[in-house]
Amino acid sequence: MRSDLVRNSTPASSRIVRFAHESEQRFARILDFYGVEWEYEPVEFVLDWGTDLRPVAAFRPDFWLPRPGLFVEVTTLNQRLVTKKNGKVRRMAELYPEVRVTLLYQRDTLALLARYGLAGEGTEQRAVARSA
Repeated sequence: MRSDLVRNSTPASSRIVRFAHESEQRFARILDFYGVEWEYEPVEFVLDWGTDLRPVAAFRPDFWLPRPGLFVEVTTLNQRLVTKKNGKVRRMAELYPEVRVTLLYQRDTLALLARYGLAGEGTEQRAVARSA
């Protein structure tokens, strides 16, 4: 992992984060429950460049987990967005083979929350799908 890829490390307990989607907030609750250090959207990876060599497409994974050195992208139930994110993760693997990134599907996050009693009222069965 290149050391210049991750910036602005702040302990989770001392920051306020505005998540783009409720599924990201749910995943952060799981990480906090287990005491896993994380950063929210700390790095943007360029995926394509224009003819003038300026970035025209990029990907900013939702979470960076310093230990184990893994980026995590949380998905929603919206299949169109899942397909798009799968494509971005594949492109990342082509351009940045040294960077570890994985997709976490919303159904998996909800199952973990329910299993460990972290779901809170109404989130065990509710599936939220919003386009960004």
